[in-house]
Amino acid sequence: VNLHRQWASVQPFGAPDQKTDFTPDRIAIEKLDGQVVAELSSPRESFTGHELETPWTPLQRAYFNGYALWNYLTAPFLMSLPGFTVDEIDPVTDRGETWRGLRVHYPSNIASHSRVEEFYFGSDHLVRRHDYRVDVAGGFATMHYTADLVEFDGIKVPTKRRAYRCDSAGRILPDELMVAIDLTDIRFS
Repeated sequence: VNLHRQWASVQPFGAPDQKTDFTPDRIAIEKLDGQVVAELSSPRESFTGHELETPWTPLQRAYFNGYALWNYLTAPFLMSLPGFTVDEIDPVTDRGETWRGLRVHYPSNIASHSRVEEFYFGSDHLVRRHDYRVDVAGGFATMHYTADLVEFDGIKVPTKRRAYRCDSAGRILPDELMVAIDLTDIRFS
């Protein structure tokens, strides 16, 4: 991911010699030499009418992976970028701890799960939970937990991420794990 503009790439994707190239306005699947295999402009529009069970194309999956990873790996620093607004909200008690909360309003030029998302921070000021609605899949509610902080190049990064779908009362559905990410080799350059 790029830390200063919304760009991400996942490699491999679909085949050992392929990668993705994500920006909010375009998603592509490319060969490692840059040859375009498939691409889609205005990819967000392709999700119109989607619900939780609607199947995704490889380009839609690549788009979701791109914006989600960029948001996950740049938070909370993304909140300082132009166009973001942040408000403090009531703390929550979760997993035996009380976490302070921020409601973040995303600008329209940044692809994200939803325009308004909430982040909760432990007493060490590190992100513990990220709540959002997945608009590209019908707007279902999600609680996304971070864990196992490891320091890379002087920055603490959560190396485990687990996102669960929530019921209508805002409680996690423990059998509905939607995202599981384990990170191991992180470098900042």
